[in-house]
Amino acid sequence: MPSIRTISDIKANLLRPATTSHFEVEIPIIPALNFWKGADKQGQIQLLCSEASLPGSNLATFDINNDRMGVTEKHVHRRIFDDRIDLTFYVDAGIYKPIQFFEEWINYITSPAEDGIQIPNAPLQKEDGNYFYRMRYPQGEGGYIANQGLKVTKFEKDQSNGGGALEYKFVNVFPLAINSMPVSYDASSLLKCTVSMSYIRYIVKSIPTPTIKVPMERNPDPIQQAQQNSVNILPGQAQLAMPKPVDLIPPYITPPVPPGFPRPETIT
Repeated sequence: MPSIRTISDIKANLLRPATTSHFEVEIPIIPALNFWKGADKQGQIQLLCSEASLPGSNLATFDINNDRMGVTEKHVHRRIFDDRIDLTFYVDAGIYKPIQFFEEWINYITSPAEDGIQIPNAPLQKEDGNYFYRMRYPQGEGGYIANQGLKVTKFEKDQSNGGGALEYKFVNVFPLAINSMPVSYDASSLLKCTVSMSYIRYIVKSIPTPTIKVPMERNPDPIQQAQQNSVNILPGQAQLAMPKPVDLIPPYITPPVPPGFPRPETIT
């Protein structure tokens, strides 16, 4: 039998959906890139993040066919997480902080040759054909992996009404790819930088938010509202005293006098 729902149930359950435009991203900084910390660098990069994705996972199973006749069962043997998360950033003009930050992180991972032992008589340059890279070790001192720090928080604009937020924490993070960014002479549009971050797993946590009660004003009676509008009185305000009109006296204009007649002010 179908269940009976009231209008209040529909309002409470259907008329407050979650939206996709309210989220926050925290970007980790490895020790080798500590000079990127600060509100004007790391904070601005986090604010420039315009697109992210909430991660997912699935369960890997194997089939059991011989335990019971005619029955095929599935048993779980591991949990598989997505292998990356894509973050898209608006690029600021002039400094291009998101591009520079992730390029420096990848450049540190690949440990360019000029950071190692160089031959004094023939130093290697990036423009040389025999230039090479030597990858750094991921963990430990000088590693390129951020064990903690990458977070995606999903919240709502009216979170003061309660309900909390979701916080996704990612483990062992490093940039995997920087997508190409086409530019052209066509109509200008915003330049965006998309970076794929690798991780091994994520942890989702519910964050409760305190409920702040906001007093709701009662809707005025329409008849009373019309009467108040007719005398220019707003609800909850006292009637303002209107200033008295000023009596305007027009100036006296002397009537014209024909030639040869004495003027009125000269007659005694």
